[in-house]
Amino acid sequence: MLSLQQGRSLKEFSTFGIGGPIHLLTEARSLSEMQEIFQWIQREKIPFLILGKGSNCLFDDRGFDGLAIINKIDFCHWAGNEVSVGSGYSFSLLGVQSARKGFAGLEFASGIPATVGGAVFMNAGANGSETWQVLRSIQFLSLEGEFYDYPKEELEFGYRYSSFQKKMGVIVSAAFTLSPSKEARARQLAIVETRLSTQPYREKSIGCIFRNPSPEKPAGLLIDQCGLKGAQIGGAKISPVHANFMINSGDASAKDVLDLIQMVQERVREQTGWHLEPEIRMIGFS
Repeated sequence: MLSLQQGRSLKEFSTFGIGGPIHLLTEARSLSEMQEIFQWIQREKIPFLILGKGSNCLFDDRGFDGLAIINKIDFCHWAGNEVSVGSGYSFSLLGVQSARKGFAGLEFASGIPATVGGAVFMNAGANGSETWQVLRSIQFLSLEGEFYDYPKEELEFGYRYSSFQKKMGVIVSAAFTLSPSKEARARQLAIVETRLSTQPYREKSIGCIFRNPSPEKPAGLLIDQCGLKGAQIGGAKISPVHANFMINSGDASAKDVLDLIQMVQERVREQTGWHLEPEIRMIGFS
């Protein structure tokens, strides 16, 4: 029987600490539980939202008037240099574990506050690597209850984009093929050290706010050149550490963040001619 909760807030499930009330909340720990939830959604004709780590998402102050599903499908099975992982598994932990085992390909995942499903959905990337590069296949459940096992070759990936952004359903699991490497652990530790020193890792944030308009002109550099580090609207503040990060310096609202995004876009366009496009997902906004 489906277990439904009320009285919860999106703020609880956001690395930004921002978001309004949730109408209904439930958890899925397996494919069968997710299938049961989707059957209920189809009967009730209610909107739904899949929640992972809550990074890369700005949740609406008004909340979500539907069913939020916490993805806790978190198995992890190794077979040599191949690993099959539930979509609710920590992407950062997978990066650490694979490097410790002496496998290269996911070192960049260390410190990225995402689930495996979220990383695939957004094609997360850092340090010159992207998720799709080491993927072998993706297992997907459609809202209608159809199960698909997609080889990577049947899917499309781009800069912070995957085919799943156009599909109604949920990524259930992912399979990766990695490469043996004696240097993997050292690279993974170096990536974490760099991340800690160059990003507001311990602050409330949702990662980079804007897409990089070009490799030569990363968004953080453009924002910094406009003198906007530390700029603040309400509780939303541009990080003094990395200009493409915004932090919740207090009781920030989604409106504070949106107003700050607009201000940054206008200032950067006026002073540099470049247009900055947000790479975060805005959930619940009309």
